[in-house]
Amino acid sequence: MTDPARGAEPLAGRTAVVTGASRGIGAATVQALSLAGARVIGIARTAGIPVPNALAVRCDLMEPGGVLFAIEAAERQFGGAPDILVNNAGAFAIGRVDETPLATFTEMLTLNLTVPFQLVRAFLPAMRARARGHIVTVGSIADHVALPGNGAYAATKYGARGLHEVLRGELTGSGVRTTLVSPAAVDTTLWDALDPATRTMMPARDAMLSAADVADAIVFAVTRPDRVGIDEIRLARS
Repeated sequence: MTDPARGAEPLAGRTAVVTGASRGIGAATVQALSLAGARVIGIARTAGIPVPNALAVRCDLMEPGGVLFAIEAAERQFGGAPDILVNNAGAFAIGRVDETPLATFTEMLTLNLTVPFQLVRAFLPAMRARARGHIVTVGSIADHVALPGNGAYAATKYGARGLHEVLRGELTGSGVRTTLVSPAAVDTTLWDALDPATRTMMPARDAMLSAADVADAIVFAVTRPDRVGIDEIRLARS
């Protein structure tokens, strides 16, 4: 049983895979899981800051064979599927539906929804077989609030939410837990090219959540006792 009372390393002996791991929420999550004692594989296109107890696997999940490469790297390193899968990698763009290029929509659909589905489909059988595992989906306020200019992004995040809810129903009683973490705007480098100060309905960057806030929520969910399921966490800046 996973017991937070075990001390500073409640995830000692556990393994985790985090996608989009080189920056932002992914990098913060790799660090937080590692500090909690997990052995972590961080998957990203670019190299991130080295983290003790974590292995960086560089691959582009959008490229043909990229997801299979990541799956095989994780199974080779861990001797099978991880205990924890954090589907965090994602693409984001703002634009009205009629102004969004089809290529942009397709990119977001692939990385935000198809890739997580592929990773879940690959690792879930082993999690079921051992009756233990945790699938974390990093969602967004856009998975439950319709924000103008977010047509493509919201479509993918509502889809990810739907996948999470179906998994929750299918996995009840299996020992495999699922958690959707849906933060409001988070101050990461994705805003570097999209100045939120110039856009209506967008908070300034200093009024956003931090990546560490989201990582802390993920660690909270996966360190609950095995009998406790955290179905969903919504985060907002207070």
